[in-house]
Amino acid sequence: MLRLSTITFVTLVVLSLPASYVDDATAADLSKRPDSWFGSDEGRKTLDCILSWQSDHGDWPKNTDTTTKPYSGERSKLDGTFDNGATTGELRALARAFTATGDERYEKAFLKGFDHILKAQYANGGWPQYYPLREGYYTNITFNDHCMVRLLEFLRDATVADEYAFLDGNRRDAATQAIERGVDCIVKCQIVVNGTLTVWCAQHDEVTLAPAIARSYELASLSGSESAGILKYLMSIEKPTPEVIRAVKAGTAWFESARIEGIRIEKIGGDRQVITDDAASPVWARFYEIETNRPFFCDRDGVPKYKLNEIGNERRNGYAWYGNWGESLADAYAVWPHR
Repeated sequence: MLRLSTITFVTLVVLSLPASYVDDATAADLSKRPDSWFGSDEGRKTLDCILSWQSDHGDWPKNTDTTTKPYSGERSKLDGTFDNGATTGELRALARAFTATGDERYEKAFLKGFDHILKAQYANGGWPQYYPLREGYYTNITFNDHCMVRLLEFLRDATVADEYAFLDGNRRDAATQAIERGVDCIVKCQIVVNGTLTVWCAQHDEVTLAPAIARSYELASLSGSESAGILKYLMSIEKPTPEVIRAVKAGTAWFESARIEGIRIEKIGGDRQVITDDAASPVWARFYEIETNRPFFCDRDGVPKYKLNEIGNERRNGYAWYGNWGESLADAYAVWPHR
């Protein structure tokens, strides 16, 4: 273990280095930079990279470093999406950049992406992973990895935060209406089991709003991870409707019923295992059967199993099957004024 003096020394050395030496910031992180950074050589180079990765539709690819190396391929092959944190981080950075520098390139790219988000929303308020639409589960209303919640948070910020002051009134009104439709969609998607409101699936059918399968191991289910994020978003609404209040109360009650105690998840020899531990903090499963509320796990064959060690090594260690999602939700609910 490092002594405090050693930690302090290392910290001082890191802080003394130029930002470019220690900077591995994502696009989403850039919006926190000071105004001066956006006008610096490093800032301009970073923003040039971001601009180069924007697709002709206005979005950005996922799982891609869009900040350190410019895109040099064919523009028609840029595959933008709303999945896995893509697009909103780049847009936040561009809004800050335009506010700080007045460079119209940043405004133009931002508005293109902003309009793309509004255009991609279904009439019922949901969002797909990709737009224009592509075949497969990608057309589902996507809560998975907090996709839809992240879009709603971005649109809300765009209507109130100072760095979006350049946004015109028509676009602000359109964003407000999109948020209202999105919240209505969330409320309508909440799954009812035996007459009781529960939580949400990671994705819902874009027409029927029913819970839907995505990848082969992501079956229609009650989702511990995504539902926690949805509920925290609903609790962040300043003036929630009675429908939103009911949804939050029902969802948090489900989380209380779904908590799993007496185990901890640990990697032993590189393999994720469930260990009995009466002193462990509660955990929640990623997926629960809709009718039974029973946690389950899947390999790529799509066959549900009821113990983590019953699925193969690849999926057992390559997916977040358990998490403490309900803890932060409980903290938020404890101070929610409408509980």
